[in-house]
Amino acid sequence: MKIFGRLHLVLLLAGATAAGFLINSLHAATPDEQAVLAPITAMFDAMAKRDAAAMKKPLLPGGGMVLMRDGKPTQMTFDAFADLVGKPGKAQIEERIHDPLVRIDNDLAVVWAPFEFLVDGKVDHCGTDLFNLVRADGKWLIASVADTGRKDCSVQ
Repeated sequence: MKIFGRLHLVLLLAGATAAGFLINSLHAATPDEQAVLAPITAMFDAMAKRDAAAMKKPLLPGGGMVLMRDGKPTQMTFDAFADLVGKPGKAQIEERIHDPLVRIDNDLAVVWAPFEFLVDGKVDHCGTDLFNLVRADGKWLIASVADTGRKDCSVQ
C-alpha cells in the first residue's frame, strides 16, 4: 500500500509540474498573441478529431498550403487538406507547436513555430510551421500555411 501511495504522490507531482510548465508557456503570450494562436489551436484540435468541418472554421476560404517534403513543395487548398485529414482513420494524429514567434501588425499576423507531428503518440515528422493570419470582422483566420517536414527529428 505504501508503494501505491508513493507512486500516486509522484504521479500527482509530475502532473502538477507539467501543468505548471504548460500554464507558464501559455501566459508567456500577450492577449493579442493568444488571440492569433487560437485559430491554430482550433485547427490542430479538429485535425486530431479528424473533423473536416471544424478544421475549415478557423481557415480563410480560398486559402492554401505549401508543404515541403524531401525538398519539393506540395500545394493544396485548405478544402483539400481538410477533406484528406478529415477522413476516418484508425491512427491517432496530433500536431504540436512550441516556442511560437508571433508578429502582429494591425489585421495581419505571422506565426513561425517548430512543430512535431505525432502518429499514435510517436513523432512521425517535424519541422517548422509558418502561418499567415488575417483579422476579418474582428476574428483571426488562417490565410495560408507553409511547413517543412523532415524525418530527422529528435525523439521527445
